[in-house]
Amino acid sequence: MQFDHLATELVTHVFLSCNSVSDVLALSSTCHRFRQIYNSSQKLVILEHAAEANYGPLEDLTQLLTHNASQPAHLLRAVPFSTALLKQITHTGRVAEKWCDIYPFKKWKQNFEHRRLLTTEERYRLRRALYRLWLYTRAFHNRQHPRETRAAKLVIQKRAELLHNWSTLELAEIADVHAVLREVLHSNVCPSNGTIARKFKKRFPDNEHHSFNIHLNYPPTPPPCPAPSLFNSQYHSTPNVLSNHFHTTSAFNSRYSLTKYSATSYHESGAEGWGDDIPHYYVVEDMLKLDPEQIMWLKENAPFKGHVEMFVRGIGDWFENNGETWVQTLEWVLTERGEDVVEVLGGVADGELGIAVWDE
Repeated sequence: MQFDHLATELVTHVFLSCNSVSDVLALSSTCHRFRQIYNSSQKLVILEHAAEANYGPLEDLTQLLTHNASQPAHLLRAVPFSTALLKQITHTGRVAEKWCDIYPFKKWKQNFEHRRLLTTEERYRLRRALYRLWLYTRAFHNRQHPRETRAAKLVIQKRAELLHNWSTLELAEIADVHAVLREVLHSNVCPSNGTIARKFKKRFPDNEHHSFNIHLNYPPTPPPCPAPSLFNSQYHSTPNVLSNHFHTTSAFNSRYSLTKYSATSYHESGAEGWGDDIPHYYVVEDMLKLDPEQIMWLKENAPFKGHVEMFVRGIGDWFENNGETWVQTLEWVLTERGEDVVEVLGGVADGELGIAVWDE
C-alpha cells in the first residue's frame, strides 16, 4: 500500500510523531491529501506536539513568553496554544538550541578530553534550565530593580519565590547553565586584558615588535549618540537598530583584515580588554543581567569592544554598576532549605550536579 493511501487516523499519528515543526511542515507539503489532514481540527495539536519535542518543555517556555510586569513571576499561567504563540516559541527555542550546541565546548573547556555531544534528555534539561534563568532575568534584571534595592530583604524574598518553584537539583541545572553564560561573557564578549594578551601571543608568536599594551582598560568614552531603546518592553528582543552600523563596520574590518587580536594602524588590540582581574569581574557581573538571547547576539554580532559598549549604552543608566542577583538569590534559597551552598555549587563545578553529570 502506498503511503498516501493510509487511513487518515494513521497519517495523523505520523504527524503527531514528528520531532520538529519543520518536519511537520515538510510532511504537510508532500501532497494535497496530507495538506488537508494537516489543516484539519488537529492542526494545533500536531504543531504543539512537534514544538514540545523540538523546543520543549513548553510549560516553562510559555511562562517566559507570557510574563509581564503586572504578574508575579512565580505564579504559573495557563495559556492556550496558538499559531501566534508558536512563532515566539520557535524564535526563543532556536536561541536555546544554540546554547545546547555551545554547552559542550564551555562545560569541558579545560578537560576537553571528556567533551561529547549532549543526549536528547540533557538537551531537554538544558533548555528547561535556560528558560527558567531567562524568566528570572526578565523579571528581576530591569529598570524596576536598581542597585539600591538589590539587598533589601523584601526584594530578595520576592526573587526567592520564583526559585522556590524548583527543586534543588533543578536549581543546580540552572546554575550549570548560568556558569556557561558567564564563560561566554568572560571569554568571548568581554574578555579580560590577560585573555586578550594570551590570545594575541598565541596567534602572533613571532611578533616581537608590537608593544602590546594590556593596560588600556578604559579608553575615552566615545561621544554620546542618539540611540533608541534596544529592547522591546515586553519581550526584550534585540532589534535591528544597529544593523547598519555593524554592516558598515564589517565591511571596514573585511577591507583591513581586522580581528579583535590583530594590531594595525587602525586598531589597538590592547584596547579590546575589559580590565584586569577585579575590574573585569565586575564587568562580567553587570553583563550577566543580559538575557541568553542578548548574550548570544553579542557573541555573534559584536566582535569588538566598541560594539558591546554601544549596545550597553542603549540599555540605560540603571544597567552599569548593578551586578546580577541570581547567585545571591540562589544562595538565599539554598540556605533556607538547609542545603550546603558550597557543596551544591561545588557539585556543579565538578560535574556531579547540573545538566551533564558524571554518572550518566
